[in-house]
Amino acid sequence: MNADAESAGLFAFLERAFELLFVTPIQKFIFFDLAFWDNDLGDAIQLPIVVVWLVSGALFFTLRFQFINVRGFRHGVDCVRGRYSAPGDSGEISHFQALSAALSATVGLGNIAGVAFAVGIGGPGAVFWMIMGGLLGMSSKFAECTLGQRYRSIDDDGRVTGGPMVYLRQGLAELGHTRLGRALSAAFAVMCIGASFGGGNMFQANQSFAIIRQEVPLLAAGAGQIAFGLVLVILVALVIIGGIRRIGEVASVLVPGMCVLYMVCGLLILLTHASSVPAALGLIVRDAFTLQAGLGGLVGTIVQGFRRAAFSNEAGVGSASIAHSAAKTEEPIREGFVALLEPFIDTIVVCTTTALVIIVTGTWNDPEAGQGITMTASAFATVFPWFPKVLMLIAVLFAFSTMISWSYYGERSWKYLFGARSILGYQLLFLAFTFGGVVFENADVVLTFGDLMILGMAFPNIAGVVMLSGVIKADLDHYLERLRAGVFPVYG
Repeated sequence: MNADAESAGLFAFLERAFELLFVTPIQKFIFFDLAFWDNDLGDAIQLPIVVVWLVSGALFFTLRFQFINVRGFRHGVDCVRGRYSAPGDSGEISHFQALSAALSATVGLGNIAGVAFAVGIGGPGAVFWMIMGGLLGMSSKFAECTLGQRYRSIDDDGRVTGGPMVYLRQGLAELGHTRLGRALSAAFAVMCIGASFGGGNMFQANQSFAIIRQEVPLLAAGAGQIAFGLVLVILVALVIIGGIRRIGEVASVLVPGMCVLYMVCGLLILLTHASSVPAALGLIVRDAFTLQAGLGGLVGTIVQGFRRAAFSNEAGVGSASIAHSAAKTEEPIREGFVALLEPFIDTIVVCTTTALVIIVTGTWNDPEAGQGITMTASAFATVFPWFPKVLMLIAVLFAFSTMISWSYYGERSWKYLFGARSILGYQLLFLAFTFGGVVFENADVVLTFGDLMILGMAFPNIAGVVMLSGVIKADLDHYLERLRAGVFPVYG
């Protein structure tokens, strides 16, 4: 047996053990299904409780803050532009860098590969519900990132610690729920660490190698696969050691460029299929409400849409509040306005572009198009054969930016649980999962693990944010009152 075969056998064994020991047990808990209806065939229709939880939370925040996702959009853009940023504001990074760092964690392969999985499994109708999830998620993002700023702490060396593990503990303690706050913050921190290893790391590494293997056969397996894994580990290590400042600097350069490049490529595809775009949009809307496959099929489409939206924009799971807590501002509400732009950019713009490309090219129902990122690559290749090479570059950069941001999220949670001295141990574990993502062959296992950890964070986070919504509402009303009165100086 040669070395390549031996290494492949070892990786397959480790992958199977990982699935049995971690993925399957956690899946039974987090993706617990609610059976709420019987169709004509007498089958129970299953609805994952985590999807119900996310949608209910997003609806609550949208109504509680009077559609802040719509009326706060313009002010969010002004804040990102720096119009209200005073030079002496405390924090580590600018509004734009905070938005870029948070977007670099969300605008990743979930936008390229995750959308393809959603369309492939749930059909074009899943795109409609994905967009709805993005719109509602803007309100969730506003709420959690406001709290991230409100309850953050700044160390003597200027480093910021914030996020759900902080505001769940401190905020609920202020309401007289100290024990509950501690329990929820600890549960969130554990889930966040797992999410940083899974969806924020393994999935990104796995899918970036999937597209590279397709375009560069030399790296298909064996030594080439190991070499790519080691190179990726080294590159990630060089950035994450520098903390949020370096992550913010890298993300503020990579993310805008990647988004523009990807959108240009996607729009070129759509322009060549311009006559098919109206039909594709019609198919998305019709398929979103079709009962052709029964009520169970409709529910499955809705679940896929909201599940992919949550995985992509992370609204409701609380992760982005960790990055936004480091922004330079004295007004927590202002960072909430900045944060609500994320689901719009991530889901409504980038994800929808991916979905339309897949649908207008017909690859969504082509069995030879593959799944995940290979389906997206096949869609791009139908117009320009060289597009998959461009997509390969974009995918790797998307994955890299997501991984470095999620490393920070996990690191802050690790510090909360185990202290600052143990951070090196977390970083080494993170890099080990990076390598594991490259060598694991089963994309479904990696995707499921990523979903489990990221969506699992929503349980403690949304529970706490709902309880603290009165605090947010009072701060929002006070902020808007001063904004209308012209109290805040304008700098640009």
